[in-house]
Amino acid sequence: ELDRRDEKQLLELALEEKETLDKKINTLCRKLFQLLVPEGKYDRSHAILEVTAGRTTGGDICQQFTQEIFEMYQNYADYKGWTFDIVNYVPAEIGGLHHAAARISGGDVYRHLKYEGGTHRVQRIPETGMSSRMQRIHTGTMSVIVLPQPEEVDVKVDPKDLRVDTFRAKGAGGQHVNKTDSAVRIVHLPTGLTVECQQERSQQVNKEIALQTLRAKLYQQILEKQLSQEQSSRKLQLGTRAQSERIRTYNFTQDRVTDHRISYDARSIKEILNGKEALDKLINRLLEFAEVEAVTEYLENLQALEGGSC
Repeated sequence: ELDRRDEKQLLELALEEKETLDKKINTLCRKLFQLLVPEGKYDRSHAILEVTAGRTTGGDICQQFTQEIFEMYQNYADYKGWTFDIVNYVPAEIGGLHHAAARISGGDVYRHLKYEGGTHRVQRIPETGMSSRMQRIHTGTMSVIVLPQPEEVDVKVDPKDLRVDTFRAKGAGGQHVNKTDSAVRIVHLPTGLTVECQQERSQQVNKEIALQTLRAKLYQQILEKQLSQEQSSRKLQLGTRAQSERIRTYNFTQDRVTDHRISYDARSIKEILNGKEALDKLINRLLEFAEVEAVTEYLENLQALEGGSC
């Protein structure tokens, strides 16, 4: 018996209340999932982030893209209030970045970055060269590796198993670059693992940082063995195991970022690459999806146990 004006006012109030209640329900669901799913053993750890350019016939788009992704995570660290210490930086001669690594310290760093590891694909028209004049789209890739780095990594390294080389730094670093052999490369002979550090002026400091990185990589091998034994059948969990798996596509011509694991599209590549709110939203979507998957698996296992006891 309400007139249209009253109906409109009530509808607006109902929609406003519904929006408020939806937010409360989502918050309570997140809290419930977090209570049901045990916290990851290394979620609160610091992390080592490595980026490496892939190969393409498109010239330098991989190197350019690698630099953009590295800077994206650097901006994200700043946005989250973390410390971002570059330990290795190898620029490409034609611009961009071949390889870089950084230690990221702060609260829950590994928890937020653990799903970033894998192959990131770019689709764009190169800004220079023949392809840019022909408006031809090229596809390139770069890889991201994220390693947890607990404050105390209990991995013993025998000095006899190490080959330590010194060389002159190549990247940006001030007047000392190319004047002293301050950069350090360490090869772990039993495994063939190689780490470098060239960002500090002191050779000794670079050596200490490189040893920390080496221990983290050796520790990661132990973790991967443990994870493979406990490997979940869930899609997103599998995505964190294979660093070669393509996890995300950045399509510049369509201004769209697609995360293939959760079928999530985000508009405005520029906002994602800024490494702030848009990237944080995407990362939180991944975390929410992983929590839902983990709860689903937990309930299925519980149901199977109850069925077996009957």
